[in-house]
Amino acid sequence: TNWPIVQGIMKALILVGGFGTRLRPLTLSTPKPLVQFANKPILLHQIEALVAAGVTHVILAVSYRAELLEKEMKLQEERLGIKITISLESEPLGTAGPVGLAAAHLTVDKEPFFLLNSDVICEYPFQKLLEFHKKHGKEGTIIVTKVDEPSKYGVVVYDDTTGQIQRFVEKPKVFIANRINAGMYIFNTTMLKRIKPQPMSIEKEVFPYMAKDEELYAFDLENFWMDIGQPKDYLIGMCMYLTHLRHSRPSELASGECIVGNVVIDPSVQLGKGCRIGPNVVLGPNVCVEDGACISRSTVLEGARIKSHAWIQSSIIGWKSSVGRWVRMENVSVLGEDVQIQDELYINGARILPHKSIGTSVTDPQIIM
Repeated sequence: TNWPIVQGIMKALILVGGFGTRLRPLTLSTPKPLVQFANKPILLHQIEALVAAGVTHVILAVSYRAELLEKEMKLQEERLGIKITISLESEPLGTAGPVGLAAAHLTVDKEPFFLLNSDVICEYPFQKLLEFHKKHGKEGTIIVTKVDEPSKYGVVVYDDTTGQIQRFVEKPKVFIANRINAGMYIFNTTMLKRIKPQPMSIEKEVFPYMAKDEELYAFDLENFWMDIGQPKDYLIGMCMYLTHLRHSRPSELASGECIVGNVVIDPSVQLGKGCRIGPNVVLGPNVCVEDGACISRSTVLEGARIKSHAWIQSSIIGWKSSVGRWVRMENVSVLGEDVQIQDELYINGARILPHKSIGTSVTDPQIIM
């Protein structure tokens, strides 16, 4: 078939939502969609994948005004040659309300639109999703992903051959299926009649009815998937993403005498002698790692300094923070922006708010205000 698959404007709505409380203390300094993941803002991973699939208008549904976000999106509009609109909710509208609010943007023509949760990281199969959706011709398609413990989630029950969704089962006690809603969809504009511009859950108040009308299909995600909206999952997602890079774009990974396993390092990073970086580490722009420091399963954000012989595992080090000599840090510790950890301390699972200076060890996981 040589006819173009798309005639109008391809659009996408991303549910950015609120203040990113689950990712504190990082989101106290930076709007959640701009927090870097593998040295690129979370939101840009999604937007760039959408653009690659032909999207030219991205709408961000946000429930608070973030000047930083608006400024950054202006820059990205120019860089990517697309239109980015911010749709502001005066009250949080759940997962369906924002779609109703943005309806005017989504109905300029009959082309289907993508809808995404903003915390989802994966190898976004938007082009294939569009083709599958156009082929079955019904109202909507949900990307589903396989999980090991379906009882923790709502599962999607669908016909394996056609993909037609039969029903949803919330946290099943016995095994029914192991595919869950991955938080990424494509819809025809006709589905908008099901949505009111009021607080409303798309998962509970829209999808079951679409399934009952036989208008909803499932598209199975083959690769990795993670919701990275909280620190523990951010680190799991980081490991998955780095593994994915090893297979698909190995040239983006660092190599060298102090590098172990899958590591991404910005070109501006300074590494001291005899340090050990990896496995599973991301070092952001202008990070400085002094002699003999060891970092594994962690992200170090822009401008942070890791002093000599510090040992860091499963942690996120915030922008411009500094970790002292011989410090041991582990167990999903998260430092906000500009946190100073003095020398020779033990930090265990601490969440430390921006601009704090820490002079005593934190032996039990806690939030330090």
